[in-house]
Amino acid sequence: MDKNKDIFGKAITAFYYDNDETDIIVHSPDFDDDVIPVKYLFREYDEMPVLEQEALDLCSGKVLDVGCGAGGHSLYLQKTRSIACHAIDTSPGAIEVARKRGVKNAECVDFFNLKDDAYDTILMLMNGSGIIGKLNNLDAFFKHARSILTENGKIILDSSDLVFLFEGEEIDQEMYYGELEYLVSYKNSKSDVFDWLYIDEKTLEKFAKKNDFSFRLIRKGKHFDYLAVLEPLKSS
Repeated sequence: MDKNKDIFGKAITAFYYDNDETDIIVHSPDFDDDVIPVKYLFREYDEMPVLEQEALDLCSGKVLDVGCGAGGHSLYLQKTRSIACHAIDTSPGAIEVARKRGVKNAECVDFFNLKDDAYDTILMLMNGSGIIGKLNNLDAFFKHARSILTENGKIILDSSDLVFLFEGEEIDQEMYYGELEYLVSYKNSKSDVFDWLYIDEKTLEKFAKKNDFSFRLIRKGKHFDYLAVLEPLKSS
């Protein structure tokens, strides 16, 4: 997510080795700065929101943990459920810490560069749709996901409907309102600008059906977020 600057890796390694709780700051041209407490990236199952817990409970078979960060989801699935996980992230620092914490198969690789493997579950949490970047990338996302899923595999993904941010305002119809630009900073380091996609459930369902995936809404959260399961439909 933070390109070559590895902002998340710096924060995660500083917390892991030195207990440095300096926050990660999220910047957007459209909204006020937000904060990601680095300690939150090390939360245990009991500290996770219900929506996140339910996502982990739905995992089965061989799991691809996309954007694993410090590896908390994979660690829980390994230790508590004895599930084999392939944890991936584009942050070298995060992967180093995930391995140190005990994730057995952690790799620094981009989701879209994966090939020659098959997963029963693709797990995409903490606004898992974000890495898709733009709405017009969704077809390519579904095509790639299908290529690395087993016949009975599934995607478990969460996202949010940002329409609430525009209450009383006219929404620009030329650009989807869930397409945002961010950059993140930590101490004196700042990432490049990157695209991040929030997608409402109706739009995600529409694209899923277009790409021959089923859509199942599992739960809605308290903050316009939701959890969904997407499964490739079998050819008739």
